[in-house]
Amino acid sequence: MHPTGQPEARLFDTWIDPIETGVRERVRDWIEALIEAELEAALGRPRYGRAAGDEPAVGTRGYRHGRRSRTLTGTFCPTEIAVPRARLPTQNGGTTEWRSAALRAYQRRTQAADALIASAYLSGTNTRRVRRALAALFGGAVGKDTVSRVWRKVQADWQAWNQRSLADEPIVRLILDGTVVRVRLDNKATSISLLVVIGIREDGQKILLSVKNMGGETTAAWRAVLDDLVARQLRRPAFVIVDGAPGLEQALAAVWEGVPLQRCTVHKLRNLLAHAPKRLYDEITADYTDMIYAATAEEIEERRKAFVKKWRLRHAAVADSLEEAGEALFAFTKLPPSQWKSARTTNAIERLHEEFKRRIKTQTVLPSDATAAMLFWALLASGQITMRKVDGWKTLPQASASQETIDLAA
Repeated sequence: MHPTGQPEARLFDTWIDPIETGVRERVRDWIEALIEAELEAALGRPRYGRAAGDEPAVGTRGYRHGRRSRTLTGTFCPTEIAVPRARLPTQNGGTTEWRSAALRAYQRRTQAADALIASAYLSGTNTRRVRRALAALFGGAVGKDTVSRVWRKVQADWQAWNQRSLADEPIVRLILDGTVVRVRLDNKATSISLLVVIGIREDGQKILLSVKNMGGETTAAWRAVLDDLVARQLRRPAFVIVDGAPGLEQALAAVWEGVPLQRCTVHKLRNLLAHAPKRLYDEITADYTDMIYAATAEEIEERRKAFVKKWRLRHAAVADSLEEAGEALFAFTKLPPSQWKSARTTNAIERLHEEFKRRIKTQTVLPSDATAAMLFWALLASGQITMRKVDGWKTLPQASASQETIDLAA
């Protein structure tokens, strides 16, 4: 037994790959040769190059003046390199320091290394675990502060995404919902709502249109999200799916009056069960499922009347809850039957919320409200989470054209 209780070498420390070792030993020479070639092109002559014979060096482009040492971390491990320095003439007769385009000023990591660090963070771990997971690759040179700085580089892309125009997006359907996350505000763990909007294109592909951090799902909060979409020229959708939050429905009515609205049938079932004793859950669920998943609109309407009649006598609160949703619960029946599966519920966005929660589970509390929204977007933008086309997408343009005809007639 060792005095400290720890083995002399940790697992994987002795896993030495001669290929990796050979490549990393030659990385320094390759990087220095790349930068040297770049400098020679800028100066117009190789190192130690002089004018031929006694001819004066007319039109010289500058001169070298030493080297500086720099440590560069990449997927090839930290490497100490010697970076050549040079002065180039300016138009006003002075000189300026030459800057390499391949190796940016003050660069300490390659972009591939930064992308690897950010991807590891997005895969569902915290900053300290990223450091430990990548220690073997980067030689222990990546600390939690480095992970945080790399992650902040994503902010420029995040801001550009938030300001992009939506005029050319052929959106025909929207799915809107909010999710609650824990963030740190004023050094305290606080719950905030992320309001998320997914758009469905004419080709059936789902895309993320907006994600905003708000204090709750109020009418004012949702109105701010919708106004931002309209300001970025999102066209009026032909169909909207919501979870039944009153604030969201009021905001939609104010922005797009008369837009066809579908209440999520899964959320409504939960509401029905909340109004009944547990002993009736199975019977209510069976009746509700038979109604919602009937084959035709006529059968759905027939079973709807039977449901209300039966539960008006058995448990009136259940019937009242169903009638509260009105026609919005059955708006999907106005669409082609091939689209019913994707139009009945907000499942597409609910699955997105669940995956997001799974990825941030290790962090418990996110560092800020801005980070929460940016992280949600980055998971999709980086391809860590992908969304497939909706069921029945081939009939989406047909349904959209039909809706536009109805609107024009009105």
